[in-house]
Amino acid sequence: MGKNKLAKFDDMAEYPHVFQYPFSVLEAEGFDLKGHWHERFFKNNHPIVLELGCGKGEYTVGLGKLFPDKNFIGVDIKGARMWSGAKESHDEKMSNVAFLRTHIELINRFFVSGEVSEIWLTFPDPQMKKTNKRLTSTRFMKLYREILAGDGIIHLKTDSNFMFTYTEKMTEANNYPVLFKTDDLYHSGTEDPILGIKTYYEQQWLDRGLTIKYIKFVCEERETLVEPEEEIEYDAYRSFNRSKRSALASGK
Repeated sequence: MGKNKLAKFDDMAEYPHVFQYPFSVLEAEGFDLKGHWHERFFKNNHPIVLELGCGKGEYTVGLGKLFPDKNFIGVDIKGARMWSGAKESHDEKMSNVAFLRTHIELINRFFVSGEVSEIWLTFPDPQMKKTNKRLTSTRFMKLYREILAGDGIIHLKTDSNFMFTYTEKMTEANNYPVLFKTDDLYHSGTEDPILGIKTYYEQQWLDRGLTIKYIKFVCEERETLVEPEEEIEYDAYRSFNRSKRSALASGK
């Protein structure tokens, strides 16, 4: 590990709003804020919103600035990337932003049922050949339902036509209410300020002439979930760093 990464880890260790729990500690001791984020950390009852695979944390910080009446937690396993958002939010004394370093598949170790109101998935790896690693697969829908409120919302923002189409088909197959969707966000006419936040790599994709897709849906409780059966055409390109990215760390 490079000296720069070690310096960032040491820096984040001093930040009271960054939580880094090795699996061994989590397994042995659990997470003491689970079920108590509102009263023990944020000190309010505002809705909690997660960004899963937050990368550098641009979205987590950007949303925190736009919505001071909500609490935002960026989640990723790549601590060196997370440092950027952690440092900015720390330097600006943002009280409604936190960061959690862990694998997404362990997210139910950190929150109880109903503790989270919304989840953002910003440019995750589409995992075209591995459905069970896809962050909008039914496997992950079941996981999200363990922590979401009854009317909990999922947001997906992606450059991948495969990921967008798969998610559309998944919501249709399971009758999830879709609140908004577009296959060309920046030419859709929407003026929602949330959608104007751009990550570093998103801007590079836009510079390459790629369109950005967005879908927002309610992850309702379902007794059973089914995967879409339709064949979906694979993307004809690879995004920046996509070959190195996993569903558990978005690598933005």
